[in-house]
Amino acid sequence: MSSKLLKSGLIVSAMTFMSRILGLVRDMVIANMMGAGAAADVFFLANKIPNFLRRLFAEGAFAQAFIPVLTEVHAQNDKKQLHEFVARVSGTLGVIVFFTALLGVIGSPVVAALFSAGWFLEYLNDEPQGEKYVLASQMLKITFPYLFFISLAGFAGAVLNTLNKFAVAAFTPVLLNVCIIGCAWLLSPHLQQPAFALAWGVFLGGAVQLLFQLPFLFKAGLLVKPKWGWRDPNVVKVRTLMIPALFGVSVSQINLLLDVLIASFLMTGSVSWLYYSDRLLEFPLGLFGIAIATVILPTLSRNHVAKDPQAFSKNLDWAFRVICALGVPAAIALILIAWPILMVIFQRGEFSINDAYMASYSLMAYASGLLSFMLVKIFAPAFYSRQDTKTPVKFGIITMVANMVFNLILAVPFGYVGLAMATALSGTLNAILLYRELRKQGVYQISRSSFIFVLKVTLSATIMGGGIIFYAIELNLHESWLKTELIGRLIDLSCMIVFGLFLYILSLLILGLRLKDFKNINQA
Repeated sequence: MSSKLLKSGLIVSAMTFMSRILGLVRDMVIANMMGAGAAADVFFLANKIPNFLRRLFAEGAFAQAFIPVLTEVHAQNDKKQLHEFVARVSGTLGVIVFFTALLGVIGSPVVAALFSAGWFLEYLNDEPQGEKYVLASQMLKITFPYLFFISLAGFAGAVLNTLNKFAVAAFTPVLLNVCIIGCAWLLSPHLQQPAFALAWGVFLGGAVQLLFQLPFLFKAGLLVKPKWGWRDPNVVKVRTLMIPALFGVSVSQINLLLDVLIASFLMTGSVSWLYYSDRLLEFPLGLFGIAIATVILPTLSRNHVAKDPQAFSKNLDWAFRVICALGVPAAIALILIAWPILMVIFQRGEFSINDAYMASYSLMAYASGLLSFMLVKIFAPAFYSRQDTKTPVKFGIITMVANMVFNLILAVPFGYVGLAMATALSGTLNAILLYRELRKQGVYQISRSSFIFVLKVTLSATIMGGGIIFYAIELNLHESWLKTELIGRLIDLSCMIVFGLFLYILSLLILGLRLKDFKNINQA
């Protein structure tokens, strides 16, 4: 089973890698157009709110509640019942997200006031920064319909993932990036405010992602006419599981929204610096953490339906190993090369060297919690696959309250960097609580062999980090990069990454780790 999971994980990672690369290109275009100025702050806010709701209605809470029930229905081998279930879920979800998006469009001034209170107060006081509130409320009218399209696209992706067709849903985000880049290139020169071109790119990208997946649903025989089914027993089961999951699975996103709310009271650029650093964090998180979580949820659901706790524990232990092997070195590398990577990727046009410095501090803070964010992605499905949504919710509430406390403590002395630090700390707390409960319930405990595995990974990553520091000092990168052109910086950064990766793999081999350690689970 581990070999199949590894293959599925590699497929999702490959598709996600393509999406993340285009995502970086998209962010480079945005940085070149707007840098970290007022218009950039506004677009990131207008994009973040419907994206937050997407995590609830699409691949987040909905998927966590829908996939286990779909797996149950699919296991009964009753095509008529399966078609009826898919039709009623799609119809019910479609109606709910349609009216949610409609309310968002109509009430965009209220939504903008809630999530950018700092800008709203400046608007009421007739201060210059109040224009950011006006732009945000206008832009939300364009970006909110994205919620409708992407929620149904997420539904289609969840169905295909349950059928082990992971590549389609993993590739779909590529289309969003293509649409945003295309609108930025073709539409922005014709608009008085170029940021609106990006908003139209989001709108178009949502529609294209949904349309792209429909032929694959048709081929799988599950493109059925939607029906309203609020009281259907299986739909009731999904929404019963989903209601608490709405909170539990989206804690990190709620924390990020709170960061944006507080950042609206800070200096111009704070929202953008947090965005650019978060985007770089999302690269390894999406490439590794979300990819593994995507393939592990349907598998754990099947293990639970088959009443096979041993396979459940082994597959979760496999996911833990892979996450640690990828997450530990990624976190250390991001902390050490935060400034160089921001300079190479974003510093051009309106994005200044000062913006690269400022964003690097929040990136280092976020990266300190990367492993925790990735572990939450695999520990939470261990509850959802067993149709237990209450436990993650309980911990979600604790984590969210802790994040608020951390924000209040850290935002005053450290500003926007304190907000990133608070998010990392609350993510770590969430991971610890989830694992402790899994162990307490006897569902999963880190095996002795996996503990030794993680020690070897940590030592290898530390050696890698030392090598990167030595490389940077020897070449005096901090001083030389201020005078070096983009090509020179790119070559230096690539060499540094390759050197670090070589040291990490070499150290793993010397310590006795082999490919079989990622394929076979040896319970102690």
